[in-house]
Amino acid sequence: MTQLLINEHLPYGATELTPDDMDGLIPKHIFTRKDLDEFEKANIINALLWVRKKNHKYQDILTMRFIFELHKKMFDKTWKWAGQLRRYAVNIGFTAAEQIQPSIKNTLDNVTYWIENSIFPIDEICIRLHHQLVWIHPFPNGNGRFSRIFSDELKLALGGQQFQWGSNDNIAIASKNRTNYINALKLADKKDYTALLKFAIGKNN
Repeated sequence: MTQLLINEHLPYGATELTPDDMDGLIPKHIFTRKDLDEFEKANIINALLWVRKKNHKYQDILTMRFIFELHKKMFDKTWKWAGQLRRYAVNIGFTAAEQIQPSIKNTLDNVTYWIENSIFPIDEICIRLHHQLVWIHPFPNGNGRFSRIFSDELKLALGGQQFQWGSNDNIAIASKNRTNYINALKLADKKDYTALLKFAIGKNN
């Protein structure tokens, strides 16, 4: 019953949780998507407090270790599988489960090359990284939120300011802001990053 209630009224573009995913739910008082959103939000706030205390260099961020550590910190009070890679196919992205880790490694190597050779402006590098991580969809849940924070941390390490991601609205829940975000991601799937970049810096109107 909990699985059915949490999977009801999914926001646009969200991935449905499987029975195996739900078996990993740690808090026992959660029954609805709203309950889950609120609990995860508190978990993520604590993760942000943790990550912002550190003075990461971009070389530290662009590692598999940081990928796993960040996701785990974001969801360690919510899901037993926090920080563990997805093991099944999903309807978002085309990366097969067995290709997730090499795909992430290739992405991190590309981003390192872009930075060290000034291939793109910093904002575009971070947006391309964000889009690629969403496309790979490495974890069972929380990929959008994880990849936005990951991209923000890279941008901060490169001397920039974190993105606005459209506005101050919570784009993890159903809203016009989320619709704009998902539509911008779909354009990025076609190698057009203009809308996603505008959205990230807060110019989505």
